[in-house]
Amino acid sequence: MSRVALVTGGTRGIGKAISLALKAAGYRVAANYFGNIEAAKKFTEETGIPAYRFDVSNFDECQAGVKAVAADLGPVEIVVNNAGITRDAPLHKMSYEQWEQVIHTNLTSCFNMARSVIDTMRDLGFGRIVNIGSLNGQAGQYGQVNYAAAKSGIHGFTKALAQEGAAKGITVNAIAPGYVETEMVMAVPPEVLKKIIAKIPAGRLGHAEDIARGVVFLVADDADFITGSTISINGGHHMY
Repeated sequence: MSRVALVTGGTRGIGKAISLALKAAGYRVAANYFGNIEAAKKFTEETGIPAYRFDVSNFDECQAGVKAVAADLGPVEIVVNNAGITRDAPLHKMSYEQWEQVIHTNLTSCFNMARSVIDTMRDLGFGRIVNIGSLNGQAGQYGQVNYAAAKSGIHGFTKALAQEGAAKGITVNAIAPGYVETEMVMAVPPEVLKKIIAKIPAGRLGHAEDIARGVVFLVADDADFITGSTISINGGHHMY
């Protein structure tokens, strides 16, 4: 029986591409969402992948969400922590709410989800956790102290949990995407986007599928000796 994979923020953007790639690779996929109900409904209608609504920043909701997926599809053996938001502002204009929302949604969610599946993974002797970090968590970015802190925290979280899981057959890795053609990036003013692309040696923005292929590689059974790593998929934009 194919393994069950749960992708947070899995109905739109990079998350949608990851969900589709995992399904194509033969996994039973569940996609989490929270904000956009209509988009999630359309996603399920088009792909046949079930979508589960819960807030990844809320520990109790994550516990309940994982139990719901397990009841429908089987024990969750693969988690992709992709959900994330931005609330950009320079620090001197950033509110505490903007800080807190990003830290909880982007970083605390990784704890919430991992804690919700780790006991099952340990019992099964198998687990794959992939955390989606960011180029801006490696290099920083003006106006994103909250986002950069959360994404940088993901990289440290990944390395620490990888050490805890290795003896139980659980690998924990991160992917740090560069600038990818998502709604958020394409909303950047054209003149700014042109300057960003000029700094990318590959000469283009990333595609969501570029990130999804990295996830499929890391969650495979044969990737059992890769753990605690951060794979940068950014076209050479930042070599770290």
